[in-house]
Parts: sequence; C-alpha cells; structure tokens
Amino acid sequence: MANKKQYTPSEALAILNTMNDCDSDGGEELTLIVEEDEDTDTDGHSAMSADDEDGTLDKENSSPPRKKHVVIQKDTAGGLCMKAKDGTVWEKEDVGRLPASDPSACFSFSETAGPTEHAKSRITSRLQSFLCLIDIGMLMTIRDCTVHEGCRTDPSWTLSLCELMAFISILFTKATTSPVGAVVDAWSELFLVPAIRNTMSRDRYQAIMRYLRFDNKDTRAERAKTDRFAAISDIWQRFIRNCISSYNPGQHLTVDEQLFPTKVCCPFLQYIATKPDKFGIKFWIAADLQTKYMCNASPYLGKDPSRPTGERLSENVVTKLMEPYLDKGRTVTTDNFFTSLSLANRLLKRNTTLLGTINKKRRELPPQAKDVSRLKELSTQVFRTGSVILTVYAPKKKKSVCILSTFHRNVEIGMDRKEKPNTVTDYNCMKCGVDIMDQKVRAYTVRAGTRRWPVAVFYNILDLAAMNAHILYKACTGSTEKRRVFMAHLAEELRRRFMQEKEIEKEMKTQLRQASVPQLATGKRTQCQVLRHCNRNHSTERCVQCDRYTCRKCRKEGPWVCDDC
Repeated sequence: MANKKQYTPSEALAILNTMNDCDSDGGEELTLIVEEDEDTDTDGHSAMSADDEDGTLDKENSSPPRKKHVVIQKDTAGGLCMKAKDGTVWEKEDVGRLPASDPSACFSFSETAGPTEHAKSRITSRLQSFLCLIDIGMLMTIRDCTVHEGCRTDPSWTLSLCELMAFISILFTKATTSPVGAVVDAWSELFLVPAIRNTMSRDRYQAIMRYLRFDNKDTRAERAKTDRFAAISDIWQRFIRNCISSYNPGQHLTVDEQLFPTKVCCPFLQYIATKPDKFGIKFWIAADLQTKYMCNASPYLGKDPSRPTGERLSENVVTKLMEPYLDKGRTVTTDNFFTSLSLANRLLKRNTTLLGTINKKRRELPPQAKDVSRLKELSTQVFRTGSVILTVYAPKKKKSVCILSTFHRNVEIGMDRKEKPNTVTDYNCMKCGVDIMDQKVRAYTVRAGTRRWPVAVFYNILDLAAMNAHILYKACTGSTEKRRVFMAHLAEELRRRFMQEKEIEKEMKTQLRQASVPQLATGKRTQCQVLRHCNRNHSTERCVQCDRYTCRKCRKEGPWVCDDC
C-alpha cells in the first residue's frame, strides 16, 4: 500500500477548497502535520540540519519534534470527517440538515404514564397511598427488629404496629409544623406542638428511637461481608420495588445524584464541595421529569465488586436505574458525569434515547469539538456518527458546551437572542427532574440529628415515600392539595388508630379505678384519695375524670382534675 501523503495545514486547506464534489471517489485522506517545535527557518524547514552526514546532533535537537496527526477526510456529500482518539469517525454537517435515515426516529413511547392498576385499586385515602410504598410487611419487620433490640435491655419492652405508625406521624408533624430544631423540643413549653404531646410522651418517643432497628442484629455481621448496606438493605430494596410497581413514569426521565445531608459515622460517607451541605450519603436517582416521582434509586457504597471489569461506573449506574423502563421508547437525560458515546449506543439498542452534556475530555470526541480557541461567540457546530448527534455551542468566546443526543434527528437554531440550538434548549428543560425533586423533599423533611447511618437512610426513605405518596394520591383521587397539607393529614391518619386504642385503654382504666374507689356521698368532707403532693389533706371535691376526692395540692390547673389523670 502506498504511503499517505503529508501536507502542511495551508496546503491541505488549499486542496480541500479546490476539490470537486462530483469528481470525488470517496475522498482522499489528508494528514495534517502540526510541528510542536516552533523554531523554523524562512524556508519552512526545521532548524535542525537535514544534511548532517555524521548523524551527530546537538543535545537540544537530539530527538525529532513530536507531531500531532489530525485525520481529515472529505466525503462525497461534501461533509468533513474527523477521527477521534479512540477511532470514532465523526462527520461535520450543516445545522438543520436531516439525515437520510435515522433508526431513533422510529421510537415511540408505548406506555401510559400514571399510577399502575395495582395502585389505583388500593388508593382511596392518604394513608393507603403511603402504605403502597411503605407497606404493612415493612412496618412489621421494623416493629419486630425494634422489639428484639428493646428486649435486650428490658425483656418486657413491647411495641405495637399502631404505635410505630404514630411514631412516624410525629416525624411528619414535626416536619410540617416546626421544621427547625430538635424533635424533643415539641414537648417543651416554649415550642410545644399539642398534636405531638397528645400522641405519646417524650420518654416513650426517645425509647422507640433508641431501640429503632431495621434488621436482625444477630445476623448482620455475616450479611455485612457481602453487603455494606446490610443494616437497612432489606427495607430499602422493598421500598424501591414498591415505588417501581406503583407508578409508570412518562417518556422523559432524569438520572442524577442526591446527597442526603448527614455527618454520621459511615463507611461510605461522601464529601462534595459543590453541594450546600458538603457531607452526606449519596444516592443515584432516576426521576420522572413531569411529576418528579422518584422511580428508582440506589445508594453509592464505594467500589462495587459486581460491576464488570472495564465498565464505567456512570454507565453501570444508568443501565441499572433504567432497567425497569427500557424497551419502551423513553428518553433519559444525564449530566456530563454519566454521558458517553458507548452509553448512548447501548441505550439505543434497548429502544431508549439519551440526551446530556458530555465532558470534553472524552476520547470519543473529535478534536475540533475540543478546540474552543477558534469558536465564535454564539456559534454552533454539529457532528454526527451513526444515530448520535454532537452539538458544540459557544455561549461566550473561548467557552463551549457539548451536548450528545440520540433524541434529536437534526439540530436547529432558535430565534432567541442567544441563538441556542434545540439540543441545548431541550436539555435545559429536561435536566432538572432530580434537582427539583430533591428541592421539594428538603422543604419539608423529617431529617433530624442522629448518630446512626441506618436511621439517616430511614429519614430519606420517609421523605421520598411522602413525596411519591402525594403524587399517587393526586393522580388517583384528583386532589389538588399542596404537599404540606397532604403531610399534615397523613400524620393525622397515621396516628388515628393508635389514638383510638389509647382512648379505649384510658376509659377501661377509669372504669376499673371507679370500681375500686368506695362511693361517698356528694359534698362529704373526707381525706384526699390521690395523696400525690399532700399529707392526707381533706377535700370535698372530686376529680371529674376518675371521681376520686382530690385536694387543692393534688389537682391540676383548670377543671378539677387530679394529677394522675
């Protein structure tokens, strides 16, 4: 095979300008030579002598100058072809030109967005929408693990399912009424929340929080050898399965990261300087663009031994999160951490398109897309390889953004002042699914101070469950109430059964106490039967609840009620 001809940039440009498209037989491959050594003489040759007979060179010129090869080929259609570092061939095309054929244009969304039939048949109230996500089986598991931990200290310690739901209602009530401050402040005189104090005492709340567990501690050490998330892994996986089975997202999904703020002692705690809270546990999340429903999520636990060798972390994350929603004609939007050419082609095989920014350091990008020195302000360049479109938009001088898309057939310039292409405009509208979801969740969060990372993850589960339950409730009932109102009513429904049982128990105690107290004549003066703060004082007044004689020292303020009641 004959050697390729090498031309200087000026010679190659002259050849390309004088070529006739009609006479082209597929294009002549031109190799541009860019000398890095700028010390050249007037004849254009290197300053190093070419006729040095003895082959001895100066130490400074002992090695030949390195050369950068940029392969450019002009095809029959007049497009300019460029080859990236990894061998990908890109064709530069005009803005607005339609391709001859595009398989991605045949994709159509084949599902109906909204709650599934399983969710529609169950959801008639706010509590039912919440139980679709955190079901009774999960609550019973948490109750059993908590009782098992409490019995280590007190063998008689118990916890009912209704009391656990009332415990969760306290967290939601605190989030909606006074989100700032510790939960225990809700029992203080200064920051009193009557709904919380009437639900249970502060000591009982602290006891449940102290013993709260989500797995069997006796078998955790064995499970932690293969699962770093073992302390709450079962509850998390069941919650994610319920979220997937309860809702069908729309055509557009967004994949991004969420940093749940916490500083607990955790082996996979993350520090991200660009986040407002810096420290936290990171979750990968896929969210519906239209409703901000959390469709799928997974925690970041460090190096994953199950990830295939050579596969990028970003590509592995997106494929796992999108697995339940592939082959349906959906579009996923990602940022430059996830987007790559291999991911776009991989999703394209599963009838799913990709739209996202891509890092200019990727090896699959053409050299001209990385060079920002020659870009004019508000200019747009378009490159294509197969069904993938690369848009390079320069909003300012020496600054550009690269958008990779299999969602668009062609690139068109908008009529606005900044002349943005449609790929950039669509990305700006579709990138915000996870960010807005996280912003709405943080507005009314149950997050509180804790030293145990499983409890911090449980707080995030409750936040996401309340968010998704609100979306399900509105879609199934047609309600338009705001999320804060929904959470307040949900907390009331969660504790309703427990408050009824508490009232029945109180009435039974009152009846037993009245049966044990001897009946005395009304108005008779006798000794106090409470004896809480007195030394057998006399009284003529009875407690309005337990009907016992109560002196002034043993009564509460307001109605004549003894301290025991």
